[in-house]
Amino acid sequence: MCGPAFGIRTIEIGRRKSAFKNWRTTTPQGNFVSTPKVEIYTKMYCGFCHRAKRLLDQKGVDYEEYDITLGGPKRQEMLDRKPDAMTVPQIFIDDKAIGGSDDLAALEREGKLDAMLGL
Repeated sequence: MCGPAFGIRTIEIGRRKSAFKNWRTTTPQGNFVSTPKVEIYTKMYCGFCHRAKRLLDQKGVDYEEYDITLGGPKRQEMLDRKPDAMTVPQIFIDDKAIGGSDDLAALEREGKLDAMLGL
């Protein structure tokens, strides 16, 4: 038997990189522009996950991270959003599936990432 009686639990970890940062920025003309929502599904000790988060951190982008190391509802949510996702990280920008760390780095090399992030 497994379960709570034996101290085994499924935990779900979600965090906002910077919870108090303003979600809107202004253009030089003073117009408000909303910042895209960035979400990343990760696992503990995943080098590719750290690489993707490092790139987002270097760009100063806020993101929500969901640790799915132990599975749980967030893992199922990831699979519902992108059924063919077999690896982590899985990155979503404004609910659009970007892919993994290599896909994020490719967007950066092609000069497309800043536009997607509203930078």
